[in-house]
Parts: sequence; C-alpha cells; structure tokens
Amino acid sequence: MGQVILLQTDRLYLRSVGPEDAPLFQELDSDPEVMRFISKGIPTPLDRVQNDIIPRVLGQFRAWPPQGFWIAHVRDTDDWIGWFHLRPDKFTPEEMEIGYRLKRSAWGKGFATEGSRALVERSFEEWGYSKISARTLTGNLASRRVMEKAGLHFECEFIWPESVIPSWTEEERRGVKYTLSKSS
Repeated sequence: MGQVILLQTDRLYLRSVGPEDAPLFQELDSDPEVMRFISKGIPTPLDRVQNDIIPRVLGQFRAWPPQGFWIAHVRDTDDWIGWFHLRPDKFTPEEMEIGYRLKRSAWGKGFATEGSRALVERSFEEWGYSKISARTLTGNLASRRVMEKAGLHFECEFIWPESVIPSWTEEERRGVKYTLSKSS
C-alpha cells in the first residue's frame, strides 16, 4: 500500500501509515508529556511499536469509507506532527471514534482541532458515517477542549476497564465520552 493522502486542511494533510512509520510512532510515544494520559508517561519501546502497534494500525486501515490511522503533516513544511485516527469505537462499534496524538511542539496551535473538525465534517458529508465519538480521561482538559471545538458534545462519564488501562486505580481510569450525530 503506497502512501495515500486522506484529506488536506488549510495547514495539514493526513496520509496513510506504512511499516516505515514505526520510528515516528515510537518518537511520539517516547515523550512523557505526550504519554501522560495514556501510560502515565512511560514510553512505548520500539519493539512493541514495530511488532504490536504498527501491525494493529495497518490492520485497521480501510480505503472506503475511510477508517484507520493517518500521519499528520504540516503542509507548508512537510513536517510530521503526529497522527489522527477514525475507527469503530471500542465499546460502541457502530459509532466512529476520532482520536489524535500530536508532538508537544504542535500543541496549542490548533492542529488537533483542525484535523478533528476535518475528520468530523468528511465523516458526515462524504463518507456516510452517522455518529462520531471521542473518549479521553476526565483530567485531560486539553483533549476535551479539542473535542468541544470539533463540535462534539459531552455524552457521559465512564470508567475505562482494567483490561484497557491495567494497573491504574478506578479514579485514574475515569473517562469522558463526547459525541456528535449527523442529525445534530
């Protein structure tokens, strides 16, 4: 599978992921602040990225209607800044979940909102999806703001199962779900 550009915004383009992108995923997952709400800041080893994460990411790719993970690049510089995903929600698979993980150098510049808005808009207008969801930990206020700016609305609080976030207390696993339906 060659690299395919999923979409472009004013400042970003999102392209398909390939096996050669493992170092990008590992670099991103090595920043303790990026991983703060994912692994309590513990980096992901390269062998896990290569042998577990990248094969899983590649296995989630579908060309039409699109779903999977895409590497995010700044259009003006071609610099990669992280990734976005659009995939069936882990707990409610009839909904499509958006997600993102960006390098710290890209934080606070509106990239997460811009990419998320574009995915939501295309999901409804071009790809025929009927409901978009996003989840994060309760304390991840920056991610919650992105969800709101992308047009999603708070739906509920929940507790992530221990199978998803092992060795965290119930309080640490407290999450929030935001959604938007095509009819909204």
